[in-house]
Amino acid sequence: MPDDATDLLALFGDDYLHFHGPFLTDARSDADADEVKALLDLPTGGRVLDAGCGTGRIANRLSARGLAVVGLDLNRSFVEVAAADARRLGVPARFVVADLVAVPLNGPFDGAVIWFNSFGYLHDDGNRDVLAELHRLLRPGGILVVDTIHHDGFVRHFTPAPEVSVMDTEEGVLLDGLSFDPLRGRVVIARTVVRAGVTRRSTHSLRLPTVPEWRGWLAGAGFTAAAFTGDGGGSLDVDSWRMVIRARA
Repeated sequence: MPDDATDLLALFGDDYLHFHGPFLTDARSDADADEVKALLDLPTGGRVLDAGCGTGRIANRLSARGLAVVGLDLNRSFVEVAAADARRLGVPARFVVADLVAVPLNGPFDGAVIWFNSFGYLHDDGNRDVLAELHRLLRPGGILVVDTIHHDGFVRHFTPAPEVSVMDTEEGVLLDGLSFDPLRGRVVIARTVVRAGVTRRSTHSLRLPTVPEWRGWLAGAGFTAAAFTGDGGGSLDVDSWRMVIRARA
């Protein structure tokens, strides 16, 4: 695995669900799904690919809102949870175990979404390959929506270690120590999980392209008309922590 690539199955596993689950409430997921649907701006029956769907919290809600959704995730256990939730809710969303660099599907889809900071964990070539693969799967004029961390906003507000992000539950604690490598444009996260009496340590990194880099990557993959917005859908500025990208295939 290249130095810049993260072991996604190790990062997005049971510990991730355990510590992030309480944060991803129904209200938060409903709001996310409403935002995604508005950004896609598709009619009922529009075909949507949820890339990096996790446990299907967005995909199943989009399906309940009348879109024809296929969710993709590398983690088989996440896909199984998503499919079981779809059956429980009585929605027709479909889920596939897949690597986003080589999706075992053909399009065309009307829209594709990468939500909740699920892009950027591969080396640069791999990240660009994901964009090219999504372009392949979209129809001409189809919409790509990406929710990610804004490079400039992160750097502006970054405080180096020893500051640590902490998430805790009755069962344990997750500690993330952050550093930033300006030569690679990557956030490096040193993670320690203490849970059920067991300590696990890992390191992963996340590429934060600047807006000009995003424009180049998207254009290289075949996308046009890229638009960038900040927190709450407002204008993107140096204080914006979050960035939403909308581009056309």
